[in-house]
Amino acid sequence: MVSTTKTDVLSLATQVAREAGALLMEYFRQRVAIEYKGEADLVTIADRKSEALIRERLREHWPSHDILGEEGGLHDTGSDYRWYVDPLDGTTNFAHGFPVFCVSMALEHKGKRIAGVIYDPTRDELFAAEQGSGAYLNDERVRVSKTATLAECLVATGFPSHKRHKNPNIFFYHQITLRTHGVRRAGSAALDLCCVACGRFDGFWEFNLNPWDTAAGVLIVEEAGGKVTNFHGGPFELNSRETLASNGLVHEALLQEFDKIFAGRDLESLPELRTGN
Repeated sequence: MVSTTKTDVLSLATQVAREAGALLMEYFRQRVAIEYKGEADLVTIADRKSEALIRERLREHWPSHDILGEEGGLHDTGSDYRWYVDPLDGTTNFAHGFPVFCVSMALEHKGKRIAGVIYDPTRDELFAAEQGSGAYLNDERVRVSKTATLAECLVATGFPSHKRHKNPNIFFYHQITLRTHGVRRAGSAALDLCCVACGRFDGFWEFNLNPWDTAAGVLIVEEAGGKVTNFHGGPFELNSRETLASNGLVHEALLQEFDKIFAGRDLESLPELRTGN
């Protein structure tokens, strides 16, 4: 069994993430068939094969560790160690041939995340972080942006793949779009968090994310000097379903905008739709 020191964990997790990413690229080039889990929630053979590979590798090296994966659920033995695995974050993109997706893995020890890896195989970009040791992109140290004015920020968000009509994020998207330099919606929460960590985005928010979506990315943002909370400024929790990440400098401004939207204050009306004569 491999050591559970953070450096050993990160080194092995990096290898596994790259191997899973290579497998995803094989299926991506084949344009694999889509299966639907719900109204619009889909899965491909690539999701399943990637998670199976990751679980096998983790069990080989740390057979006593618990694993929570998007496709395979929780293997719970009561261990002090738990892995959070998203074998393919950005499945909708993947299934439609849009090259924005990744492998995300994080390790938690006694409730604290100690290591995280996110690998984007289309760009060969590997983001990694250890608790207390900083965040890295392909072994180069990364830090959040220094943008301090909300109006100058480029931020990101995401929408659920199903029941979009019941999700309030369209109101937030509209208001935050008007108060920033722009809002992007690329379709991979894990990569959005990495983009905050390396300064490509100044902030990110999303409703109803799962633990495997955020476990690695939140650690990477924090180790890059950023801040992550819930939508009211409270501590981020994996099961809180609220994720607001930023460079820290604009966090309070984003929280103020969120408070206004929740309270229905100072909202801009949607533009009137006009038809031709």
